[in-house]
Amino acid sequence: MNGPFDGPGAASGKTSTTPPQTLTDGDHASERESDFRAAFNAAQLAMAVVDGEGRVRTANRALGALLGTDPAALVSAPIADLAGLALDGRTRTAYHEALRGRTDRMSCTRRLKHADGHGIWAEITVTPTAPGADPAAGEALLTVVDISERRALQKRLRHLQMHDPVTRLPNRTLFFERLSSALTESATGRIGLCYLDLDGFKAVNDTMGHRVGDRLLDAVARRLAHCAEEGGHLVARLGGDEFALLVESSTGTDQLTRLAQALLREVQRPFELAGQRLAVSASIGVVERETAGTSATGLMQAADTTLYWAKADGKARWTLFDPERNAHRVTRQALSSTLRPALERGEFALEYQPIVGFDDDRMRGAEALVRWRHPQFGTLSPDRFIGLAEENGAIVPLGRWVLAESCRQARRWLAERPDRPVFVSVNVAVRQVWDSDLVADVEHILEQTGLPSGLLQLELTESAVMGSAGRPLQALQALSDMGVRIAIDDFGTGYSNLAYLSRLPVRALKLDGTFVRGFRTARHQNPADETIVTALVQLAHKLGLTVTAECVEGHAQAERLRRIGCDAGQGWYYARPMAPERIAALL
Repeated sequence: MNGPFDGPGAASGKTSTTPPQTLTDGDHASERESDFRAAFNAAQLAMAVVDGEGRVRTANRALGALLGTDPAALVSAPIADLAGLALDGRTRTAYHEALRGRTDRMSCTRRLKHADGHGIWAEITVTPTAPGADPAAGEALLTVVDISERRALQKRLRHLQMHDPVTRLPNRTLFFERLSSALTESATGRIGLCYLDLDGFKAVNDTMGHRVGDRLLDAVARRLAHCAEEGGHLVARLGGDEFALLVESSTGTDQLTRLAQALLREVQRPFELAGQRLAVSASIGVVERETAGTSATGLMQAADTTLYWAKADGKARWTLFDPERNAHRVTRQALSSTLRPALERGEFALEYQPIVGFDDDRMRGAEALVRWRHPQFGTLSPDRFIGLAEENGAIVPLGRWVLAESCRQARRWLAERPDRPVFVSVNVAVRQVWDSDLVADVEHILEQTGLPSGLLQLELTESAVMGSAGRPLQALQALSDMGVRIAIDDFGTGYSNLAYLSRLPVRALKLDGTFVRGFRTARHQNPADETIVTALVQLAHKLGLTVTAECVEGHAQAERLRRIGCDAGQGWYYARPMAPERIAALL
């Protein structure tokens, strides 16, 4: 019998009339489908074929095993209901677009439910097999990859990344994540924060080592967490010995201050560590804000400022945020940061207050008083910014400018009235002596302006002069040798080291106004004030010094000071600080 592919010239010598057997297109399609089904069912990857409406046409064994069910049971089921798969919003739209062949693919991560009830995290991909086909006739391939282990690993890694290894508390990153989320999700509520820093922790670390320090931090963390447990508040270690307690739905400052008091009590109870009894305390900044309009950065800045206040006020306490106090701090910072630029922009000006002799009521000199014509805060007196200038070092260039401008003005007065020479008195900060060459500056300015050295008086506070040694004393002596007058300002309020006074190159004392205020009227006299002033004047005269009384505000004061023997007075009784042109008119 001939085979199906035998042709002409076969052994029989006869030509067969039966046409040869060939594979049709249908046979090939059937063979391909059979191969596909075999590969589909044998694949380790969980898959299903779904129609254009999202119903399962067939599912492989791997998908059945993944979900703990017979693959046949999945047929005809809507894929959106598969094992608790929930698609919503943008994901549902993307899913239907892929089913209809309008996009190349769609992927999402969802939590499915196994038949025995446990959850499976899966990455689901839908890929159309014939993009653009009729939705009713179209098909799409669904693949499901189990990523539960990967998710578990990611969760463990995230926990490590978000928690402090020493205390196991949430760390700074997780704290700010929760804080930002709380501010975003609640538009009408309030949020509170207790920002805590341990007092004396550095001493523990330095004397007992970092291992004991870490054990102390862990013990503190457990106590803080116990305090926050009842309200379900978040406690985090922000770094070093700083902790924060976040109250996401604050009921008011009373709640927060009670929490702060509880935290203080817990921390102040002694710790038993390394066989020793350790005692530490804490300082806490307490802040409460409306969530609307509050940023995480702004809240933390307020908390940090309040914690600083608690430290500055004596430690071992809690302090509530004070908007007025904060406004003062902000103003100080604004002034401090703009001092140097303001000097360059020419925002400073000088006024002068006459110093008048009691013997003849004639002007002997004038004290230069600097004013800051601030574009935002108006005219500021020295008490608003001189302390800041001393803190940040701006006092050196500012003091140099005041000195130069004062000497130039005194030289003009001398040129206008050479028969009535008056000295100019300039305040000098200690930092000017230490951080600059004051002697060289004075020498250069006097030479540049042409002012005789005897018409320049430098005022230094008593606390700055008393106990001077080394460079300050050498500078004072050099200035005195140059002919410059040295005066002690606010005398009687500082150290009052009278023995040392005799060894200083001082020419004048300026009595602090607190002694003079008791001289205001003849009816209300303070005998003690008069006794003290009389003794100081007599002592100064015996040392060859002159005495100027500050804050002379009335006729009775001036008369009593004249009777005591005081040399000169300065105050509103004679004149308020004024522009240099008015001083010239007085001369």
